[in-house]
Amino acid sequence: MRCIVLAAGASSRLGQPKALLEIQEMPLIQFLVERLEAVGLEPVIVANAEISVDVLLALPERTVVVNPNPEAGRTGSLQCGLKQILGSKGGDRAFRLLVVPVDRPGFSNKTLGELMMKEICACPAKDGRGGHPLLLMPEDVARIHSADPDTPLRELCEPERFEVEDLHLHLNLDTPSDIEVLRDLAI
Repeated sequence: MRCIVLAAGASSRLGQPKALLEIQEMPLIQFLVERLEAVGLEPVIVANAEISVDVLLALPERTVVVNPNPEAGRTGSLQCGLKQILGSKGGDRAFRLLVVPVDRPGFSNKTLGELMMKEICACPAKDGRGGHPLLLMPEDVARIHSADPDTPLRELCEPERFEVEDLHLHLNLDTPSDIEVLRDLAI
């Protein structure tokens, strides 16, 4: 299994870089990457140029890729991460991929474990509404890799939802009040 953390968004609604928000005395990007590493993943981080140096400073010796065109959306950012993975792993294209948006950190470690055990394209859900992270199968990865960068991700995969009890699964960091929820987040 491979993993990409998406942190290339402009954070225009929030007005400050989401990846650099502080949680438990560290940047959110570091908090997420360390959680993923604790379960054996080696995330590739896709950032925008504006925050790339800060991300590298927070996470030395990690793989950080700069998306030169983050306005194209998540598919374009995923493609940047996939280019890094495919180039560094000898062209192995048959892998499951965990996609973790930095601005959706409300999943629990239990949910992460359940998701990693799935053998189908899947995402956690609460009250019938899908959330993140997203697990992609090799065929989904192939579709994303060859798609136009601005193609919405929802057009390229259809995750099966599984219900979880995560109180903050749908936390999306867009407002100052969301930052307060993040700081109180007990995962």
